[in-house]
Amino acid sequence: MNDQDKILMVKKAADDSALLRKAVSEQIAEKLVALSGVMSGVIGTGGRIFLAANGVLAGIASGLAAELLVRTGRDRNRQSLPAIALNADSSVLTDAANQYGFEHAYARQVDGLGRKGDLLLVMSVDGRCANLVRAVQAARERQMISCAMVGASGGELLKLADRALLVPHPSPQRIQEELLFLTHALVDLLERDLFA
Repeated sequence: MNDQDKILMVKKAADDSALLRKAVSEQIAEKLVALSGVMSGVIGTGGRIFLAANGVLAGIASGLAAELLVRTGRDRNRQSLPAIALNADSSVLTDAANQYGFEHAYARQVDGLGRKGDLLLVMSVDGRCANLVRAVQAARERQMISCAMVGASGGELLKLADRALLVPHPSPQRIQEELLFLTHALVDLLERDLFA
């Protein structure tokens, strides 16, 4: 592949990404606004937001927790919002995985930290991650609200979560890009709900 072909490849990927962004915003905007309302309600009644994901999406979940706890920009000075990324504590995550198996690593944390009225938001490119499915099941047992941001066909998480946003695309990279966009939009909505 020569440089010109590589340039065309990059431009095509950008075009494909732009088309997906438009489709996602049209299909999911209403559900994202509703999710923001639910999360605002949880925070407003003293609940906490728990986040869990794997791989690249774990980084996005941690980034979402940071934006909720800190803020999204210097121009927005507001109180900290209660958010915990369950994938962020490597000692807890690896100990739970070692003692109970990785499929229980998040559920164990939900069991220990979650309470009625809290919210668990999981992110997955396909909705089939056993550790996220078990975390949602544990959240339901604790009478927490469960939400999922998923890609592809949504897998088991699409059916199991109380609320779900689906990015119906086969590419994990495109799904990750859209979920990052959606988390930024979600924080903007939450800030407007809670601090407008």
